[in-house]
Amino acid sequence: MDDILMEAELGMEHAIENFDKRLLNIRAGRANPAILNAVMVNYYGADTPLKSLATISVPEARQLMIKPFDKSCLSAIEKGIYEANIGLTPNNNGEAIFLNIPALTEETRREYVKQAKTIAEECRIALRNVRQDANNALKKLEITDDEKEAGEKDVQDLINKYNGIVDQKFKEKETELMSV
Repeated sequence: MDDILMEAELGMEHAIENFDKRLLNIRAGRANPAILNAVMVNYYGADTPLKSLATISVPEARQLMIKPFDKSCLSAIEKGIYEANIGLTPNNNGEAIFLNIPALTEETRREYVKQAKTIAEECRIALRNVRQDANNALKKLEITDDEKEAGEKDVQDLINKYNGIVDQKFKEKETELMSV
């Protein structure tokens, strides 16, 4: 029974990690290098993650600077940013690429909050699926009804804990998105 609980907790932790990663992709009007994680650059014929080709820094609150290790790939990095369709226009000065993060409008902020809410709900669904799997595994065990009830209560306590974490992280992201 302990194995089932450990496996359920592990599954719930994975759901929270995925939730965190997906929340990072929602930009809040401030420069965050994580928004470039999905950018792939065609470097000598192979798609390569941008972070493998350059250092990404935040010189100002609303600006990202991408300084490639090899200056010959500046145009390829620019093209990769355009193709990633992240809504930012690269400015190339021959040494580095600068991305200016525009201020978010009220409407855009609300749209991003909706996205975050959808991601939070998908995480809750993943948590419920883990609970369902754990409860099904408990039912298959040859143990007394009292032990099954105790196990189901432990699984429910776990999901309550992780749902609380999802709610807290969503509220933090909502506050971040709505602050000007």
